Amino acid sequence: MKKSLIALAVLTASGISFAQSSVTMFGVVDAAYAKGTGSLTDKTQLKNSGHNSSRFGVRGTEDLGGGLKASFWLEAGVNNDDGSGSGTSNNNQTAPGADPVINARNQGLTFNRRSTVSLEGSFGEVRLGRDYTPQFWTETAFDPFGTNGVGTNIAFNKGGNTGVRASNSIGYLSPSFNGVKVWAQTYMGENASTDAAKAGDGNAIRVTYDAGPLSLAYATSSTKQATAGQKNETSNIAASYDFGMIKLMAQSNKTKVTGAADIDGFVVGATAPLGSGYARVALSETDKAGVKSNLTAIGYVYGLSKRTDLYATYARVANKGGATAALNGATTGADQSSTGYDFGIKHAF
Repeated sequence: MKKSLIALAVLTASGISFAQSSVTMFGVVDAAYAKGTGSLTDKTQLKNSGHNSSRFGVRGTEDLGGGLKASFWLEAGVNNDDGSGSGTSNNNQTAPGADPVINARNQGLTFNRRSTVSLEGSFGEVRLGRDYTPQFWTETAFDPFGTNGVGTNIAFNKGGNTGVRASNSIGYLSPSFNGVKVWAQTYMGENASTDAAKAGDGNAIRVTYDAGPLSLAYATSSTKQATAGQKNETSNIAASYDFGMIKLMAQSNKTKVTGAADIDGFVVGATAPLGSGYARVALSETDKAGVKSNLTAIGYVYGLSKRTDLYATYARVANKGGATAALNGATTGADQSSTGYDFGIKHAF
């Protein structure tokens, strides 16, 4: 009898534990037939992530009681066109002698997209590990193409090795204060104390305001480079307004690298419900001391279900001042144009 009572108590306690915890497997598989044309060469390929980044992940949360939660998030980039994993960097730098960003085609699966553990409560969230950078989140949230595919903002990712993610980061995400949220992050290159440059060390902050259909955001970051005293500083400001039948968005960004000309960029665009999906359009520009590229993109996403979409995107880039930007792997001469398109399918699970 006693053994039965003990077994029942163990099972009951175990059930309570499971009820307070949850683990979810999730992911996206996205593939597109892509074509790029230029004045020098054209290219045709089957690529991944034309609409949404392909990924595989596991995340979980445990309720600790008293409004406190612990959670983890492990998310790996997947190149489903050839089955390889996506590359990562362990110290936010590619300086001589440092660990480089690993070639994605020479490795297996890595949790390069996000690898964090968090503690959450009424105070907000403290997040540790490899994570997105605050300045990137503004770039992707206010780009009609979500920084994916041939229509991506041409001024995207000018922030160097921490333009999208940072390893060894400590982040704080605040709760909302009347629509205002703050995301502060510091990250480490994990250098020796005698290292003068401290390459890969940096800080970033993002402030947002959301009120119904209106969203505003400002973000800035600074990352130390391989040469002592040199920095890569990026900042952006963005706004969007959802009118229901159309959502308008715009952002402006600037990159300053010590000893080099500033890079200025912007994107303006919109998304609008249309039939069983939605249309999207964007105009973007990058300008480095008169070396300028302008991108025009238009696309349509057709929803087959809540988890599966078909999509098509067409884009054209025009170059000035000696610029040679080209699309989908094509190459083009200075001041020449390039076009590209994606036809693909995305499935989320």
